[in-house]
Amino acid sequence: MTENAPPLPIARTVEALRTTVRDWRRQGFAVAFVPTMGALHEGHLTLVREAGRRADKVIASVFVNPTQFAAHEDLGAYPRRETEDAGLLAGAGCDLLFAPTVGEMYPEGFVTGISVGGPSQGLETDFRPHFFGGVAVVVAKLLNQVQADVAVFGEKDYQQLLVVRRMARDLDIPTEIAGSATERDGHGLALSSRNAYLAETELTVARRLNGVLAEAAMKAGDRRPLAAVEREAYAELLKAGFERVDYVAVRRADDLAAFANGVVDGPARILAAAWLGTTRLIDNMAV
Repeated sequence: MTENAPPLPIARTVEALRTTVRDWRRQGFAVAFVPTMGALHEGHLTLVREAGRRADKVIASVFVNPTQFAAHEDLGAYPRRETEDAGLLAGAGCDLLFAPTVGEMYPEGFVTGISVGGPSQGLETDFRPHFFGGVAVVVAKLLNQVQADVAVFGEKDYQQLLVVRRMARDLDIPTEIAGSATERDGHGLALSSRNAYLAETELTVARRLNGVLAEAAMKAGDRRPLAAVEREAYAELLKAGFERVDYVAVRRADDLAAFANGVVDGPARILAAAWLGTTRLIDNMAV
């Protein structure tokens, strides 16, 4: 917590959250929202500060969502440090932390799911088929609970951003879904809670990811055949020291559809996921 930041108010229930939001609305305040799973770093705080530029009041949530973890993924190992997170949020200008329990979010008897097509198809879904179903449900609930004017999501999770944007549009959720540019360290590595799991030697390899994608993006932008661009980037990541690569793909920026003619003919994004030990890193950038 910064020296002058007061303790951050915390709402534990939807009722308490909505009481605060109603009070702000009566005073004429615009409200922005930043959903997180905690274990906050500078990338998250950048989203909070962006939210503060877009609205008078900022709410951030910290909720480790069990429905987006598969059986083989260790939900229990995900870091939880609410006190530290609250201090960081207060220092970044957040006005309220929403920190519900699992029971508050998924009360007994909860059975509803959401299936999002379009931008959810392929890429992450090929390797984590459960993921976007869980994301869609929890984000839809959070957007309806907060009822903010705008919600800010990081572009590091670019496919997730497009899935949420599509879902909000399709379900007539009036909150604007805004993207914020990926925050990177001095070596170009996208900031992520997962970076803390990397040994120093693995960090050296991880910092090559951004460079390999940048080189591939330049080739794609020059209208090189995308199959060759993707294949070469895949090989370069393995050569750089990544142990395996889930995907490297160049897709249309607005919906992540493949380019039908095999070359870039409009706004594009290159996306990748690769492994170092037990740590899976994702990144993307504009072409």
